[in-house]
Amino acid sequence: MLELQRLCFEDLQPGMSETLTKHVSSSDVVGFAEVSGDRNPIHLSEHFAAKTPFKTRIAHGLYTASLISAVLGTRLPGPGAIYLSQTLNFKAPVKIGDDVIVTVKVEELMEKGNRAKLSCICTVDGTVVLEGEALVKVPTREEDRSDM
Repeated sequence: MLELQRLCFEDLQPGMSETLTKHVSSSDVVGFAEVSGDRNPIHLSEHFAAKTPFKTRIAHGLYTASLISAVLGTRLPGPGAIYLSQTLNFKAPVKIGDDVIVTVKVEELMEKGNRAKLSCICTVDGTVVLEGEALVKVPTREEDRSDM
């Protein structure tokens, strides 16, 4: 679990990045199915999944995407950031037992509206499994002080 780090808009610079590594367990996938309501058997049934091109159960694509949200909400920029948009391009499956490495990097800062554009890449064993771009609103130091 990532330790909380709260960055304000003024603290951000292009090129800053944070990384999270998450081991994908069967209980993670079952829990995500329960929370999301997506009970597609490719995620839950080894028997069903064996007949697919993947040959085994795979994690939900949005489970992998939720790991991006974990980085945004806890580290970069952290608590107080507001998700405005996210693009997602799924490149390869994530299987039970994989270690997903999530990297979020500041690409651009927009003073109007205190927005940050962030690249988001998830890899497994060096293979990109998910890539996209997030746009977040980041609190300023002045706004941060008014929250206390």
